[in-house]
Amino acid sequence: MLDRNAILRTKLTLLAGVLAGGLLVLSAGAQTASQVASPKPAASAPMHYHPDRFAGRAGKYYALVWGVNSLSVKWTESGEVIRFAYYVVDAEKAKALNDKKAQPVLIDPKAGVQLVVPSLEKVGQLRQSATPEAGKSYWMAFSNKGRLVKRGDHVDVVIGPFRAQGLVVD
Repeated sequence: MLDRNAILRTKLTLLAGVLAGGLLVLSAGAQTASQVASPKPAASAPMHYHPDRFAGRAGKYYALVWGVNSLSVKWTESGEVIRFAYYVVDAEKAKALNDKKAQPVLIDPKAGVQLVVPSLEKVGQLRQSATPEAGKSYWMAFSNKGRLVKRGDHVDVVIGPFRAQGLVVD
């Protein structure tokens, strides 16, 4: 038979367990009630992951060899035009991209097409061909008649000796 002290210890241990469990339930319930009473303010916009377009060597390559960075290809004008843009960090090295004699071509191997910069009668080519200046952004527009190049496609841009490979169309 158990002695009185052992029984008393067992009862106290059980009572302590019940009380501890009850306190946990009460504190969890109180947190829920306070959260309902004062909801957190909603975030202004959801965060989306945007990886670095040219991580590591690729970004350094374009800056060191061609004097440009921040290359982008965008699907614009409801897909009828693909806009290629870049930022000049070294004007001397970037001259090849603005050379009027070099015919720019956008190649989409998935679609099997090569897009060119259209030339309009009164406007001329839809590209900037002035002498590049460091610290400025430049662009050119490729005609995407038939919308063969889609968002998410990986394309190459070739301008004379310059070639940017695997650019993603945004």
